[in-house]
Amino acid sequence: MRMTRRLVLIGLAMTGPALAQTSPAPVPSPAPTPTTNLPRVALNTIAGRIVVEADTVHAPITAGNFLKYVDQKRLDGVAFYRVVKPAEGFGFVQFGTGGDPKRLLPAIKHEPTSKTGIRHTSGTLSIARLAPGTATGEFTIMIGDQPAMDADPTRPDDATHTNLGYAAWGHVVEGIDVVTKILDTPVSPTRTQRGAFKGEMPASPVVITTARRVK
Repeated sequence: MRMTRRLVLIGLAMTGPALAQTSPAPVPSPAPTPTTNLPRVALNTIAGRIVVEADTVHAPITAGNFLKYVDQKRLDGVAFYRVVKPAEGFGFVQFGTGGDPKRLLPAIKHEPTSKTGIRHTSGTLSIARLAPGTATGEFTIMIGDQPAMDADPTRPDDATHTNLGYAAWGHVVEGIDVVTKILDTPVSPTRTQRGAFKGEMPASPVVITTARRVK
């Protein structure tokens, strides 16, 4: 997959359509130093098991936010409700609270990739947002490298500060085949969520039965 490929982005909260990413390649940021003993979480889905590692060292706010959703069991019963697949074997899948106010925790501060060094490479987890500081409980997993989602100070700014990119916070360490299977899930041509994501919502959402920490 070519690194310059662009996506229609994470469309992020549940209140509006996706944002366009049409910028040049981002300024490289330093890669994070490998860390051992990071917390891991098993997402047990009806399509199989996915284990993710939350980088609480380099992205403590964003990774810590995800772990709060896990520890409070706010992700039990939610679904992978969005599939963006502009090319075969390339795109992202999105899961989370779906805007359910009973599941939502307060929004968190934005951690750009230029600060964390965690880039949007294949298997990376990120968090959906509108403007910086609005991210809550909607998460995405990359299939294929997607540098357009990284922070890039040379990119023209806009109302949602897309030049700050999106906050990557972890990686899939087991079950990337399951993520790919979800990416290949047939989508409904008519389903929407609050008027958004038409043509991107699975005909049958992939439910996460439980999300639990693992050793």
